[in-house]
Amino acid sequence: MTETTQRPPRPRRLPNSGAWGATVILLALVGVLDPGAFGTTVLFAAKALLHTAPFILFAVLAVAYLKASGAETLLAKAFSGNPARMIVMAALLGGLSPFCSCEVIPFIAALLAVGAPLGAVMAFWLASPLMDPAMFAITSGTLGWEFAIAKTLSAIGLGILGGFGALLFAKTPVFSDPLRKRPAVGGCCGAKAPFSGTPVWRFWQQDDRRQMFQTTALENALFLLKWLTLAYVIEAMMLRYIPAELIANLLGGTGLWPIFLGALVGAPAYLNGYAAVPLVDALLAQGMAPGAAMSFVIAGGVSSIPAAIAVWALVKPKIFGAYLAFALVGAVLAGLIWQVIA
Repeated sequence: MTETTQRPPRPRRLPNSGAWGATVILLALVGVLDPGAFGTTVLFAAKALLHTAPFILFAVLAVAYLKASGAETLLAKAFSGNPARMIVMAALLGGLSPFCSCEVIPFIAALLAVGAPLGAVMAFWLASPLMDPAMFAITSGTLGWEFAIAKTLSAIGLGILGGFGALLFAKTPVFSDPLRKRPAVGGCCGAKAPFSGTPVWRFWQQDDRRQMFQTTALENALFLLKWLTLAYVIEAMMLRYIPAELIANLLGGTGLWPIFLGALVGAPAYLNGYAAVPLVDALLAQGMAPGAAMSFVIAGGVSSIPAAIAVWALVKPKIFGAYLAFALVGAVLAGLIWQVIA
């Protein structure tokens, strides 16, 4: 991650996403193959964006403030002290911080290189892709406050699960010598000197921080707009063209199978955390079980391309496999709990 006095960091995103192009292609297909549905599809997406607009605005301003103030410097404090405390703090900060996986690659590489406990690093890695202020705002606006809070607690719980799991088996062959010989410390954000300095909460008193606030707000607004537009178009198409009975038969009902299947489907079907929210909304409307929805967003978030690459770039395949295993187990547990209380 860059320092606050250097080039502003980019928002979290998938590389070469082409979201706008995908949206145009999908709308063109609807217009050609089902002209009568074109207007309703566009109207559905527009209404959904309008409904989500206040949450998008809050998310954009919150992330821009945290970036401009340099709040990421507080992250380093989670990786010092008692190992158990480190794991809990890392999970909490990972589940609440607004920083993408690629931005923390140099920071994590440095910690692992100097011997920071793998448990704390694992806790942060598992929780970090799942929730942040922007994600919470978008999720609560579409799926409700209860689901957003439950996902936040699940993210923190997953981090704690993976962290203490890594701590418990730290002396086994799987978790020994975790780093690759030459870990890649670069990332899609171009970060080189992470988490230095102290936060400046009144960032508007400095020109460079004001510029960072403006740049971050604009880039995140465009990022959310393009991905949510695509997601709402896909949601409208799913509601129109995918039979509700199919979703209900595959992912509906009670028991372990729909939740486990939701976790398995979440990995390949996940676009990113923001785009997944409207898709889950559509699946729920068509009969997806609540527990399966939770396992879908938890497993998919951890296994999404940016999150997975951040881990793969630094550690050996055995650690990467453990990361995915913790994600699957945690997703199923979160789904089972949510199925009971939802």
